[in-house]
Amino acid sequence: MRAIVLLLSLPVLLTACGGDADRAAGRGAGSTDSNSGSGPPTITSEPWGVTPEGVSVQLYTLRNANGMTVRVSDLGGIVTEVLVPDRNGDLVDVVLGYDSLDTYLEGSTYFGAIVGRYANRIARGRFELDGTTYELATNAGDNHLHGGIRGFDRVLWDAFTVQSGPIPGSPYDVPGAGRASLILSYVSEAGEEGYPGSLDAEVTITLTNGNELKFGYEATTDAPTVVNLSHHGYWNLAGHDSGSILDHELELRASRYTPVDTGLIPTGEFRHVEGTPFDFRTPTRIGERIDADDEQLRIGEGYDHNYVLDDWTGDGALRLAARLRDPAGGLALEVFTTEPGLHLYSGNFLDESAGGKQGAVYGRRTGLCLETQHFPDSPNRPESPSTVLRPGETYESETVYRIRAE
Repeated sequence: MRAIVLLLSLPVLLTACGGDADRAAGRGAGSTDSNSGSGPPTITSEPWGVTPEGVSVQLYTLRNANGMTVRVSDLGGIVTEVLVPDRNGDLVDVVLGYDSLDTYLEGSTYFGAIVGRYANRIARGRFELDGTTYELATNAGDNHLHGGIRGFDRVLWDAFTVQSGPIPGSPYDVPGAGRASLILSYVSEAGEEGYPGSLDAEVTITLTNGNELKFGYEATTDAPTVVNLSHHGYWNLAGHDSGSILDHELELRASRYTPVDTGLIPTGEFRHVEGTPFDFRTPTRIGERIDADDEQLRIGEGYDHNYVLDDWTGDGALRLAARLRDPAGGLALEVFTTEPGLHLYSGNFLDESAGGKQGAVYGRRTGLCLETQHFPDSPNRPESPSTVLRPGETYESETVYRIRAE
């Protein structure tokens, strides 16, 4: 297993982020840029703590012209804080998290982290690829979850920063254009958590003046393997310390979901949501049907299911997948992604004994996950879009979280 990666300290670059996925995709129907404010976003860093191995961890602060502030650690790519101005101009922290590095190292909630090599579950911790069966670490009963015992949420990534102002002659040469990016890279050696092939992964986390938090993922390998990366943020648009998310309204662009067995492994069926508590095709209060008499809700103790996004074609274009809104406070979150699936988790297993930031107590259903992804257990499911990556290919994925006051 690879040792913890040391931080690569590089100066801030006054150039555009060369890996910006939305610029490569163009400004068509999938584009989400809507710059406002004045002056490009900024990024700074400060020491955050030291791991038990004695390695220093940094905390990066991205801030845009509207006051939106995002803090990210190079440990696990953890987003510890997302401060957004509400309709009154007051900053609201809309993600659950902890105050200290030590608490993240002790916890098992994946608060705000990058999860991989494989986000979500792989049944029995094994899969077959090109005639060879691979045994993975099991950390969720008999199953493999979010990369295993020491997944990408637990490693220290190499990091450097990019700041850009308006680019002359580009579509972004408008008042307030620009972005600040934290680029994280990690090499997962062959055999780590049981995976074949050495995987060279890179995650670009970007903040724009359009109040967009962007995650761009890329990976290459030297041998056939599987990969499925995602951001595991817990959202509460009323504020991380405000309690239940059951009054939030959710809309999902999905007509089907993947039912699961008692181990939360997909059964292989793509079930239509019509007439079920899983229908969020129109804005619906999350708590409206979460305790309905439904076998799938009993298995997950609420929503803990992957949705099959309607518009996905595999062409790499960003499309709107979800819209979450807090009617009381007026903050709304739109999720755009290139992925075929979105996992809805209503925080059913959050434990009140785990203290959160600033003395908050995160009980059951106080945070909501909207994890963009390929489907759970895809390496064992030929009916699902493939997650196989081969030498010479590049895994590419992008998700954008856009937050605004209404």
